[in-house]
Amino acid sequence: MVIQPNSAFSWTKSSYSGGNGACVEIAVPTTEAIAVRDSKDPDGPRLTFDNSAWSTFVSDVAGGAYPLA
Repeated sequence: MVIQPNSAFSWTKSSYSGGNGACVEIAVPTTEAIAVRDSKDPDGPRLTFDNSAWSTFVSDVAGGAYPLA
């Protein structure tokens, strides 16, 4: 699925966002996909994940698979 840059979805930023400009936002354009964009470039590219891939990523992050600085 390709998400057009000017698509009007309801984008959400994490409540953990520190306001330092290094944030991502997500939207749910369909029931089968999650879209992700850089909050500093709202008209820029988006990544799209199917629900299974997004669920795996979130579980991996919660489990410490990606060390955070």
